[in-house]
Amino acid sequence: MVISSDMLSGHLEQSHIPKKRLEEPSQKLEFVRTLLIDNYDSYTYNIYQELSVINGVPPVVVRNDEWTWEDIYHYLYEENAFDNIVISPGPGSPACPADIGICLKLLLECRDIPILGVCLGHQALGYVNGAHVIHASEPVHGRLSEIEHSGCRLFHNIPSGRNSGFKVVRYHSLIVDAESLPKELIPIAWTSSTGTLPFLGTRKSDVISDPYESPLSEQIFVNSSLRKSKNGSYWPSSDSELMSGKVLMGIMHSTRPHYGVQFHPESVATCHGSQIFKNFREITEDYWLRLRSSSKSERKVRHTACMQVPHASQLFRDNLRSKQLLNDLGEGNHCSLCDMTNQSHQSNDAKFLKLKWRKFERLASEVGGARNIFCGLFGDHKADNTFWLDSSSVEKRRARFSFMGGKGGSLWKQLTFRLSDQSDTTFRGGGYLFTEDARGFTSSTYLENGFFDFLNKELQSFCYDQKDFEGLPFDFHGGYIGYIGYDLKVECGMASNHHKSRTPDACFFFSDNFIVIDHRNDDVYIMSIHDRNTTQTPCLDLVQQKLFSLKASATKKLMSQNSQLVTSASFEVGFLAEKSRERYIEDVEKCQKFIKDGESYELCFTTQMRKRIGEIDSLGLYLKLREKNPAPYAAWLNFSKEGLCICCSSPERFLQLDRNGVLEAKPIKGTIARGSTPEEDELLKLQLQCSEKDQAENLMIVDLLRNDLGRVCEPGSVHAFPSYGSGIICDSSHHGEYNPGEKATKCKCG
Repeated sequence: MVISSDMLSGHLEQSHIPKKRLEEPSQKLEFVRTLLIDNYDSYTYNIYQELSVINGVPPVVVRNDEWTWEDIYHYLYEENAFDNIVISPGPGSPACPADIGICLKLLLECRDIPILGVCLGHQALGYVNGAHVIHASEPVHGRLSEIEHSGCRLFHNIPSGRNSGFKVVRYHSLIVDAESLPKELIPIAWTSSTGTLPFLGTRKSDVISDPYESPLSEQIFVNSSLRKSKNGSYWPSSDSELMSGKVLMGIMHSTRPHYGVQFHPESVATCHGSQIFKNFREITEDYWLRLRSSSKSERKVRHTACMQVPHASQLFRDNLRSKQLLNDLGEGNHCSLCDMTNQSHQSNDAKFLKLKWRKFERLASEVGGARNIFCGLFGDHKADNTFWLDSSSVEKRRARFSFMGGKGGSLWKQLTFRLSDQSDTTFRGGGYLFTEDARGFTSSTYLENGFFDFLNKELQSFCYDQKDFEGLPFDFHGGYIGYIGYDLKVECGMASNHHKSRTPDACFFFSDNFIVIDHRNDDVYIMSIHDRNTTQTPCLDLVQQKLFSLKASATKKLMSQNSQLVTSASFEVGFLAEKSRERYIEDVEKCQKFIKDGESYELCFTTQMRKRIGEIDSLGLYLKLREKNPAPYAAWLNFSKEGLCICCSSPERFLQLDRNGVLEAKPIKGTIARGSTPEEDELLKLQLQCSEKDQAENLMIVDLLRNDLGRVCEPGSVHAFPSYGSGIICDSSHHGEYNPGEKATKCKCG
C-alpha cells in the first residue's frame, strides 16, 4: 500500500516487521490482552469496563501521545505484551496529527495484529488506507440508528436490518465517505434505510467472510445486492443502484485483521454492543491459533494475564485488590471505619467512638417541621458554625432525611484547608490545614501529600461498635460535613490550576451532636458521638428538652424574623450580563462549528449575570430560597470564622455511598424515551418522579406491558402492578385478550 504524502502528515514509510516462529500449542487464549489507545475521549473507560469483563483481564490504557512508536514496537514485538489493539473514539479528525497521535502509525505498521477502531478509530482506519473523511449531512450525537451488516465475524450472532433489534448509538459529525473506499477496505455495516428490508438475506452464501482468513485470490462475493463502486470497493445496493440515505457504519481491511465501527458499541443504549467485543476477542483468538498452526508467523503468544508492561502488571494487581475490596464490602464491612470487634491491626492513632441516640416518633410535625427545629435550636447568633442538609422537597419520595447540627460536643472541630501557592502550578497538592477544636484553640499543619490523603487517613482511624448503629434507617451517623473546592483537582491528576479560589479549598465540620428528621415517618432522631471512655451524654438531654419546649407561638415569631431579607440599600440597576447579545450569538455559532467539525459532541455554554445586593441576612436568604425553590438536596453551611455561607438548593444528589458499599449517582436529567401508547407514557412519567425503589418497580411494569401486550390470559393468572399497590387476578372463563392499556387495572376478560 502506498499513501501519498499530501494525505498523511509526515509520510510514514512502510516497514517490514520481522516475524518469529510460534512455539505454543494450538489452543485458545485463557486471557486476551488488549492495548487500548485513548484518544482523550469520555467513552474510553466504558470500553475499558467492557473489555475487562470480556477479556478476563483489564486492558492497558495509553493515551495517543503517551508512547512513542519505539515504545509500542518494544511491547508488541519484543515483549509480546498484547494480543490485540482497540483504538478509542475521540474529538477531532484523523487528518489532524494532534487529534489522532500514534494511531495512524499503528494501523500502518501493525498489519499482523488484530485492531478494532471505534468512531475516530474507525475513521482513522479509513483515512490511513486512502478513504476520505468528510462532514456528515448533519451532526448525530446521542441518537439511535438501526444497522444492517454483512454477516462478517465481527457481527456474528447479531441480527441485521430494520426492525431486527440491532440499534446502535451514534456520536459523530464526520464520516468515512463510502464512495472513496479503496479496494483494500470492505464495507461491513451501514445504517438501515427507512422502508427497506435488510439487503442481505440469511443464506450462508450471502455472508461476506473475513478476507484475511484466506488468500485474497480465493475471495468470492456472491450476493447480488453488492455492487462495485467507481473505485473498485463493494457497497450495498438495491436494484443495482446505490441505496440513498445510508451511512457507512463499519469497515474491515481485505488482508489484515483490522476492523472499524462508526457507532459506539460500549454505549449503554447500543444493542448487542458486548457481543461485538466478544466477537473481536474470538477473532483475536482464532487469528493467533491459525497462525500458530500454519507456522506462518513467529509472534509468540503467552497464555497469561500477567502483562509484561510495567504499569500494566500494576494495573492487574490493583484490579485484584479492588475485587477483594468489593468482596469485603459485600460481607457487610464498612469501607471507611474500623470495627471495634476486630482490632488486631489498628494503629496507635485509632479513635474509639461510641454513638448514643434517641428516637421520637411523630414528633417533627408536632414541633412545626424541619424549619422550626433548625431555627429554634440553631438559629441564634446568625446560626454561626451550623449546617443543615435539608430535604426541603420531599414530595413523591424524592428525598427522606434532613440532617442539622451546630457547635456542641467535645469532639466538634472545624477543618480549613488552603492549597499552597506551589500547588496552583504543579501536580502536587500540598497545602495548609487549619484546625479549630471545640474549646476554640486553633493549630496549623502543612500537609505535604494534600487534603485527600489526610482525610482518608482520618476516616480510616475511626473505630466503632456496629451494635451502636442497629435500628437506624439512615447511613450518616456523624462525622465530617462540608465541601471540597474545584481547585483540589490538582490532587486528582490535573496538571495545574489556572485560577486561585478566594474561599478555602476545603472546609469541614466534625459533627458529634446533630438531629435527623425522617420526613417519611415524621420521626426525629437526636444523635451524639463521644469517646468510648465517656458514659454521660448531657447533649442528648439538652436537645431533648429544647425539642419539647418548642411552642407554636414562639416558632411563628421566629419564622417571621428569619424570613425577612435584610439589605443595607436598594439598587435601581438590575442584573447585568457579562456579554452583549451580539457577542453571545457569535459564541453560539462558534460552538455549533466545533460540533460540526467533530471537535466536541456537546458544549455547555453559559454566560454570567451579576447584581450587587449589599449586606444580607444569610440565614434569611436561605430560608427564602428553600421557600421559593424547595429541593430534595438543599443545604446550608455557615463557616462563620471564614465569613463564608453556602446556600444551596439542588435537585440532584451527585454521589451517595451507602453502608453496603453501593455508590449511586442521581444527576439531573428529567427525560426518558417516550412510550408506544399514552398509557405507557404516563407510567414512564411516573418513573421520573418517584423514588429509586419505585423506579425499579415501575421499570418492571413497563417491561411487563411491552411483553404482555396482546397475550391471552389464563384462568387464575396474576398480573402484579406494584405502583398501583396490588395485583390483579384474572379468573374469568372468557379468556379475553390481556390489554394493559386501561391503566393496567384489569384484563379485558374481566
